[in-house]
Amino acid sequence: MSGAATTHEAEAGAPPAVDTRPRWRQIADLLVSNRLALFALFVLGVVLLAGILGPSLAPYGVNERVGSIVDFRLRPPSLNHIFGTDELARDVFSRVLLGARASLVVGAVAVGIALTSGTLLGLVAGFYGGKIDDFIMRAMDVLFSFPAILMAIAVVAVLGPGLVNAMIAIGIVYIPIFARVTRGSVLSVRELVYVRAARSIGASDARLIRRHILPNVAAPIIVQTTISLAFAILSEAALSFLGLGVQPPAASWGRMLAEGRGFIQQAWWMAVFPGLSIFMTVLSFNLIGDALRDVLDPHQRSAIESQGLGV
Repeated sequence: MSGAATTHEAEAGAPPAVDTRPRWRQIADLLVSNRLALFALFVLGVVLLAGILGPSLAPYGVNERVGSIVDFRLRPPSLNHIFGTDELARDVFSRVLLGARASLVVGAVAVGIALTSGTLLGLVAGFYGGKIDDFIMRAMDVLFSFPAILMAIAVVAVLGPGLVNAMIAIGIVYIPIFARVTRGSVLSVRELVYVRAARSIGASDARLIRRHILPNVAAPIIVQTTISLAFAILSEAALSFLGLGVQPPAASWGRMLAEGRGFIQQAWWMAVFPGLSIFMTVLSFNLIGDALRDVLDPHQRSAIESQGLGV
């Protein structure tokens, strides 16, 4: 009995097992355990597949008629045309598939512009501080003071409507967000012991930023990227809805919403299916952002792992 009790006490007092898996594997396992994140990844996978393979998967071209306008105009969803047809007898399902590429490209390029520019500005402002920080952040405050969609409309109004100009406009709108997120993270890292130690042995500013600062501020930037992708797709849809984004004969979900607005009572499917595509894509990016925020935060991840609940 005493030997069994001693063994039990030793086990009870033993330190918890150390997780030796690589960090990326721990994060991936936590994401996989989150059912909402898995659902979001599945939806985004479908959307990405549509964007890449849309021309091969779509049964009709973006402006191809399925038949005569008289016979096939405004046909409701059926086995032959699962999303129905529009006022020009075009297959709505094909247009939704082909419109995914424009929406995704605009969102990805716009966020790429904002991510690169905003992160660079935030790193410089947070690392050097002083007058440089004041100048950069006051400029960001000026941009941030305008509502995002109004700012994008103003930029497009200056540059002119079109796909490329929509990317630039949306990218400019989201630069201040990335700059603020990056600067705030840099301020909390730059005075840590290991950064000061590297500086004391003569490490250059570029090396400090590249080797010590940037890797430790990457988590909030990654989360912000997923969230910004959602809002960039919404912004593209808004600009295209207003006629300032993707121009005919190209198709995008926002453009399809604008075309279906005038037929909402007699052909609801023209607006509902592209609207659902926007909704599901934006929701999925937000769900992924929430999941990444939890698993990339060390405190949140420790709490999740200790409870054994997934995300």
